[in-house]
Formats: sequence, structure tokens, C-alpha cells
Amino acid sequence: MTSLDVRPLTGALGAEIRGVALADVDDALFGRIHQLLLEHLVLFFPDAAGLTPAGHKAFGRRFGQLEVHQLLPKLPEHDEIVVLDSEQGAKADVWHTDVTYAQSPPIASVLQIVQSPAVGGDTMWSNQYLAYEALSEPIRELVDGLTAIHVLEYGTFRGEAEHPVVRVHPETGKRSLYVNRMFTKRIPQLSSEESAMLLAHLFTVSESPQRVCRYRWTEGAVAVWDNRATQHYAVNDYTARRVGRRVTVLGDEPKGDGARWPNHQVVGMSATAVKD
Repeated sequence: MTSLDVRPLTGALGAEIRGVALADVDDALFGRIHQLLLEHLVLFFPDAAGLTPAGHKAFGRRFGQLEVHQLLPKLPEHDEIVVLDSEQGAKADVWHTDVTYAQSPPIASVLQIVQSPAVGGDTMWSNQYLAYEALSEPIRELVDGLTAIHVLEYGTFRGEAEHPVVRVHPETGKRSLYVNRMFTKRIPQLSSEESAMLLAHLFTVSESPQRVCRYRWTEGAVAVWDNRATQHYAVNDYTARRVGRRVTVLGDEPKGDGARWPNHQVVGMSATAVKD
């Protein structure tokens, strides 16, 4: 096994890895990093300053094919690198998992902060394995058999996909909650009121602080996260400029148990039914 300086950050998820030149990762070292990502869900490389756009893309491609995002601004001459600039509105201060409105959401992202406020601008990640495990057994049995509709509407763009409320990770086999406050709109097997109540509870569980790590950025630091079992939140507590560059690894189709019931149908003219 390749020896690395690995420093876990919280009891829930997250670890720092020091002394790695990300542009020069060989197969053996990448295999170790990959296993650590599956274990810790988000990895931080605090001494990665100097990583070039070409090196950034090369490291990202170790995980798979890179996305060219349809909506976000790109780094000139590097279409795979999205630029997240706070002065252009890039403040994602809502808990979310990236692009769940797509049929095949991304599996991972590699983000480098190239300009950071002196104070503020942290990012938080939450462990969705632990969120699922925190549910009572009857609720777990219920949500294992439900799906959810994820939607993004932005100008003329509309993305919509239906995914299991609980997905099974294709590499670890573990179950995680797979709903998020930004994109998940409804559970079609339930009435609108039931869906809203259950989603509100699941959002609260998935965002609970005991399942979260919070990272204080330094300029040049890199984070890699598993988009299949985490959510994240960019803390909007700063006024100075914050700029990140991100590559995203194209995804797989989330798998779970599938819906055990048909979609809810309106029956009669009750007050509840009229709203469905």
C-alpha cells in the first residue's frame, strides 16, 4: 500500500491528505486515493497550490470522463473546467447533491479554490450513509420503496429525472439518502401533503450537524468528493471575492430498490385530492 499522510477531520466524513502532487499521481497512488475517497467521502489536499488547468483535468480524468457543463461559465480554452466566481453569483448556499436533475448525475467533483476571502467562505459536506442509518426501521422500510422527482428550471433550460429516494452505492454497496433541498421536488407515490412532510423530515436528517464536516479553505487547496453519498453547502458569510475552478466526472444512473407502489392517483374531490 502507498503510504500517505492522511488526517481525518470529523467523526462523520472528510480527511486531509498532505504531500501529494496531484498532477503526478501514478496508478498505485491513485488506487490508494480512490479507496480513501470511498472511506471518507470527501478528501482535501491543502498543499495543492500551483496545480495547472491541464493538471487539474488530468487528475479529474483519473475518476472518469469529464463533464462540459451546459449552464456554468468555463475557464477559457478549458471547457471541462467550470469557474465558480462569487462576483458572478456562484454562491450555492443551499444543501444539494450536484445535478440530480439529470438521468445520470455526476459521480465526483474536483474543486480548487484559487481565490479565497481572508475570513469566511467555508464549504460543508454531509454523509448520506449516516443520514439513512439515522432513520427508524419503519421509515427506512418506507423510503427504500420510493422514488423522487428532481427538477432544475433555469431560463429556457429544464432538467428532470426520477431517482430512488435511497440509492445503493455501486462500489461500496451501502445505502444512502438521495434527496436534496435544492433539486428534489416530490415523491410521486405519495399525495402532495405526504410528500412535502416526508421530504421535509428527510432534508432535516440529511443536513444534521452531527453528520457534517466543515472545511476552511486556503488558496490553492483542492477538494474531491463522492457525489453519490454526500451533499454540500457553500457558506455565504463573506463579502470579498471567492473563486473556484471545478471539474466534474460524468455519472452513472442511481440504483435502488425501485418503487414498490404505483404513483399516487387523485380519488374523489377531497381537499387533499384537489391539490395533487
